[in-house]
Amino acid sequence: MNFYPIIVVGGGVSGASAAMYAARFNLKTLVFAEQPGGLITTTHLVENYPGIKSISGPKMGMVFLEHAKETGAEFKYETIVEAQKVKIPQGHEYAGVDGFRVATKSDEYFCLTLVLATGTEHKHLNIPGEQEYKNKGVSYCALCDAGFFKEKTVAIVGGGDTSAIDANILSQQCSKVYVLVRKDYMKAEPINLKRIEDDPKVEILYNTEVSTIEGNAETMTHVMLKDGSKMDLDGLFVAIGWNTKSELAKQLGAELNARNEVVINREAETSVPGLYAAGDVTDAHFKQAIIGAAEGVYASVQAFNYIQNLKTAA
Repeated sequence: MNFYPIIVVGGGVSGASAAMYAARFNLKTLVFAEQPGGLITTTHLVENYPGIKSISGPKMGMVFLEHAKETGAEFKYETIVEAQKVKIPQGHEYAGVDGFRVATKSDEYFCLTLVLATGTEHKHLNIPGEQEYKNKGVSYCALCDAGFFKEKTVAIVGGGDTSAIDANILSQQCSKVYVLVRKDYMKAEPINLKRIEDDPKVEILYNTEVSTIEGNAETMTHVMLKDGSKMDLDGLFVAIGWNTKSELAKQLGAELNARNEVVINREAETSVPGLYAAGDVTDAHFKQAIIGAAEGVYASVQAFNYIQNLKTAA
């Protein structure tokens, strides 16, 4: 039987922090890291993590991952497709105790405590042509794909901070970058907004929405805007936010809010005993790496205490 006192689902900053602390508590720890390093690896630069003046997103994700590995956590780069509340099966010292079962497509694992650090995934525009031209001009990661558009004309859809950051990334490679904003203002950090306003390669178009994405058999060539006008483009980057990946929490009966975020208390505890959540999957209002890291630590501390109480009760 594959048994671990604690299993962490998620290989980002939050999951790695939880795993690192759990391993330091001398708990046999397993991490399922479907996306090694997490969503932060799609960020160009991180300059707001205390103690680290500036670091690339990919490097930061890997630094956290390596720290957890060096502390003793075991990693599997697979996807958890099912999670259940169960009694630990016979043949183990914790047989009959409440725990969890998680399953990949090929195997199953049991644990006493479970930490969900599953994060978020990019939202889509859900307009004609988006799926057809995905990876054929349509992208959701400026950092990943900017190099494919050297000296080309691209646009970013989105009015938030991510859109401003992406515009800055793309302007280093592209000849022209349009930022298409649905409203008449951008909700970006002032420093990031000023960077693109001062960038001669970047042009912000307010009150602008894309209605369709069109092209030929190989690639997109242009978009149609809702005002009926046509915009010739080599690429379109979508930066309109994320959906919370809380499906496993829902399977386990954890309380979710209206945005499908997992409701936690200050100690990263969910409504299900032994189940914890950390990072962007939670209902924390401020989605930042440092917040997720702290929640991951809280989750492991509380998981350790939970397991100690089980030992005492036995």
